[in-house]
Amino acid sequence: MNHLAQARLGGGPTMLPPKTLDVPGLNEAYQAQQKLHEYLSPRGFGPLVGYKIGCTTKVMQEFLSIDHPCSGEIFESTVFEEKAELNLSDFHRIGVECEIAARLSRDLPETGTPYDRGNVAGAVGALMAGIELVDDRYDDYSAFPTSILVADDFFNSGVVLSKEKTSWKSLDLLKIEGVMRIDDVEVGRGSGADILGHPMEALAWLANHCISLGAPLKKGKFIMLGSVVKTVFIEQPATVSIRFDELGEASVRFL
Repeated sequence: MNHLAQARLGGGPTMLPPKTLDVPGLNEAYQAQQKLHEYLSPRGFGPLVGYKIGCTTKVMQEFLSIDHPCSGEIFESTVFEEKAELNLSDFHRIGVECEIAARLSRDLPETGTPYDRGNVAGAVGALMAGIELVDDRYDDYSAFPTSILVADDFFNSGVVLSKEKTSWKSLDLLKIEGVMRIDDVEVGRGSGADILGHPMEALAWLANHCISLGAPLKKGKFIMLGSVVKTVFIEQPATVSIRFDELGEASVRFL
């Protein structure tokens, strides 16, 4: 785990692992991810409180050349409420994404029947607008197999979440629109329909995926459902804000 952990513990960029540390497939990737969590949690990262799903939108699948969703988990120490001020020097190459997040109000256990967007919605107690902080902590991420990126939580470095909206079920999640601005200049927008056709499809995918891993989703956890805009990397001090119609907004100022 030292090879992947060192970049997140203040070390230099992660280099492509030698063959002796290869992660041959996605099953092994999620096993390695769990071991990485066990390594980082007592080293200042704290407990796991949420999940991120990557590559749930066409724009991100094309950007990363990955045609299927991938998941990672999120540590409590990297979660910010509504606004954050962060130093660019604390990251390798920080990027931002514009997402819908869901907070679970009940568990999603094994039932013998796969979850779909209809039956997972009843487990969602609140929705939020969110910024995912994604750190390109790699020497050259394009050279890394997907399995290694998954083992390392698929770029996640934290989130900024808006206030929770519990009265969300009357919203048309297909048409709800998200906008990202940097220093008040719009840099991208997208809609809920961009997320696997419907945001709850992403949640259903994760619920079924976690059951396959033997770790079903639990009440209280939040899930970042995927970015509706292509990742924007921040190279100099700037303020990033995102907003979803009727869900709210979040912002981060990079110093």
